[in-house]
Amino acid sequence: MTQTDLPSIDAQKMIARDPATLAELKRGAEDVGFLTLHNTAITGDRVRNLIETYRMFFRLPEAAKQQVNMATTGANRGWGASGSEQVDPNANPDYKQVFDCGFKLADGDPVADLNLPVYAPNQWPENLTLFRSVIKTYYDAALDVAMDVLRAIAATAGGPDDYFDDKFSRPMALLRGNYYPERPTWAGDKDFGIATHTDYGCVTLLATDGVPGLEVRKRGGGWIPVNCEPGTFVINFGEMLEMWTNGRVVATPHRVKGGSQERISVPLFFNPNHDANVAPYGSGETILAGEHLDKRFKETYVHLQGKD
Repeated sequence: MTQTDLPSIDAQKMIARDPATLAELKRGAEDVGFLTLHNTAITGDRVRNLIETYRMFFRLPEAAKQQVNMATTGANRGWGASGSEQVDPNANPDYKQVFDCGFKLADGDPVADLNLPVYAPNQWPENLTLFRSVIKTYYDAALDVAMDVLRAIAATAGGPDDYFDDKFSRPMALLRGNYYPERPTWAGDKDFGIATHTDYGCVTLLATDGVPGLEVRKRGGGWIPVNCEPGTFVINFGEMLEMWTNGRVVATPHRVKGGSQERISVPLFFNPNHDANVAPYGSGETILAGEHLDKRFKETYVHLQGKD
């Protein structure tokens, strides 16, 4: 299998519920775990502007980024330095930098009183008003695209299109800017921009700068390089949706080893409300989405490991 074997989905045909497009979406969700998505409301120029906005931030002196360092604030919002995450306990900490922001609860929302880490306040660097504005505007648009995908997934299962809607009224949706430097000369077999992992949540909408780096594990072994120009998105599915759908949707392992060029990617991790029950459908069990994510974050973020 190569990237050309991944389903390539036209977003407008998907929204219109074109039968052939839905069949390809179903193949991507159930057989491959990955697909690409084009012709969304988010243009290539908009993604390029987003990428350059993140690049500006990552090139700031470290002292300027320290004010929003997650290791200092103790949250999972803000800047993460190289080595701040370890997605694979058998590999070394990932050598990328990140910047995370998430869903802002409405004023007066009683959930804010619970002080849940998955709805932690966003941490924005001072004096970077344009940075904040560009990212927040993109975040809102990306939520809409991810919801379109999830509604179409519901349609492929023969259920109502709006099955997931009420479970995403305050989504634990995390937008991340990833900065991967050139692969370091010291890197060995256990060093990765991000080591082999599956995503933790439901749907990931990934924008990239067009630089290669992402590799998807084939069924039976081996790796498929997957790369898209700005404006075409890589979509994959996470552990939570695999569990929620009784394994019908698959979470496929992937990694970024790193290459000869720096690379920036922007995933939106689209996850349901903290109190959504994501146990296998019809099982009678209860698995709260927020507890699942909190557990996985504590296993990944170095500054949270060992905490209760």
